[in-house]
Amino acid sequence: MSFEELLEQVGGFGPFQLRNVALLALPRVLLPLHFLLPIFLAAVPAHRCALPGAPANFSHQDAWLEAYIPREPDGMLSSCLHFAYPQALPNTTLGEERQSRGELEDEPATVPCSQGWEYDHSEFSSTTATESQWDLVCEQKGLNRAASTFFFAGVLVGAMAFGYLSDRFGRRRLLLVAYVSTLVLGLASAASVSYVMFAITRTLTGSALAGFTIIVMPLELEWLDVEHRTVAGVLSSTFWTGGVMLLALVGYLIRDWRWLLLAVTLPCAPGILSLWWVPESARWLLTQGRVKEAHRYLLHCARLNGRPVCEDSLSQEAVSKVAAEERVVRRPSYLDLFRTPRLRHISLCCVVVWFGVNFSYYGLSLDVSGLGLNVYQTQLLFGAVELPFKLLVYLSVRHAGRRLTQAGTLLGTALALGTRLLVSSDMKSWSTVLAVMGKGFSEAAFTTVYLFTSELYPTVLRQTGMGLTALVGRLGGSLAPLAALLDGVWLSLPKLAYGGIALLAAGTALLLPETRQAQLPETIQDVERKSAPTSLQEEEMPMKQVQN
Repeated sequence: MSFEELLEQVGGFGPFQLRNVALLALPRVLLPLHFLLPIFLAAVPAHRCALPGAPANFSHQDAWLEAYIPREPDGMLSSCLHFAYPQALPNTTLGEERQSRGELEDEPATVPCSQGWEYDHSEFSSTTATESQWDLVCEQKGLNRAASTFFFAGVLVGAMAFGYLSDRFGRRRLLLVAYVSTLVLGLASAASVSYVMFAITRTLTGSALAGFTIIVMPLELEWLDVEHRTVAGVLSSTFWTGGVMLLALVGYLIRDWRWLLLAVTLPCAPGILSLWWVPESARWLLTQGRVKEAHRYLLHCARLNGRPVCEDSLSQEAVSKVAAEERVVRRPSYLDLFRTPRLRHISLCCVVVWFGVNFSYYGLSLDVSGLGLNVYQTQLLFGAVELPFKLLVYLSVRHAGRRLTQAGTLLGTALALGTRLLVSSDMKSWSTVLAVMGKGFSEAAFTTVYLFTSELYPTVLRQTGMGLTALVGRLGGSLAPLAALLDGVWLSLPKLAYGGIALLAAGTALLLPETRQAQLPETIQDVERKSAPTSLQEEEMPMKQVQN
């Protein structure tokens, strides 16, 4: 008897599984609240050099400011420079006299802000960029972006750690570690007294949150039968979308970065309490030889699902036999993904696709400027557009197939970004439409890649393959904030980078085999056999019969 047969007896989809999905919804909501938090946490409001005697009203641009602060080529007052000496303006009597003598012909000397900055607090009361003594603007703006990169680097390291530890010590126990660590480190981040402390605690918070990304999905799927895994996966992904839209509301209501960080961290407290009702994975318990605990959870599952269970078929002896079969399976290795030609081809293509999906998604998600809307409206719109695109994915993968859907959504992302480069800065409405379309396509690509990748790998390497591709994907997510700094070289270069990588990933997706209506491969030999010519496969059949 296999574990799937045990699961069929106790119910592979019922009240027990629905309760499990509901209890694990909180981590899925918390992830976008933290992953996309820099949109509000590290926002950079309008700013200018702090000068003695400057007008109290930030938006008041009078002759006094004209005399002290130069203008940029776009006509805006400079945010990072001021005149070395006050300038006489041309429309004043003194200015007209100096102009007649030709004294205004030379470019006046400018110097960086030496006494700090004054910030526009009409939209944000405080952010990490405006924090006193930090001032992460102008020459220090790279540090503001780097904080997001440090966070995603922490997620990458945490994914490797939690992946190994959850296989060794259990999903439920490590989920508790993730909750407690996120709560403690989130509180420490909110209380940071320096940028270094903030960067370190946010990096460690990213490592803790990686536990949610690694543990929650297997803990759900390992209690579900194969038939309902796709439905449950789509349902669970809507919690992420809910978190994206919730972030817009929380960010609108809380304008101080410390209180905002507290607001998205404190829900971990009820999450810790909810673990009392979250079951451990019975499959994992069986691989560890903990038959009595697995038996207890299976009986509880059958009771909640209203399944009458025969004592003989679900006795501890029967469960022990399943445990013996589970334990003899050799633990897979990452090297197994590259040992055979076809699997190596799939793995290399998948890492490129995952990198492109993450790089373009977070690049679009973290850039909410220049759309003609305020940051809260943009974030809400970016979240709402994900819902119809999820429906589009559901229909497309069933009719067009996984490969064309994956390539098409990435191509749509690239085209939206490329077309936006051609739109004039005056056409705000068109720019907004293209940005929203790009965000929708990138989310559709994200939703598709999970389903597509899980069907490409054989059962014996499915979790290992997903772990490798997710790891490379998080590398793309960590580089996306840094790519935004390329606007210092050329304003459109970040969008060109996001679109170019998405286009490369779209072309790579076409090199993968289609999996629609195909039987899931169980072994490495199943994957390799699909790539062999038909005549060769026919020749193998009689040979096998002779050998038998």
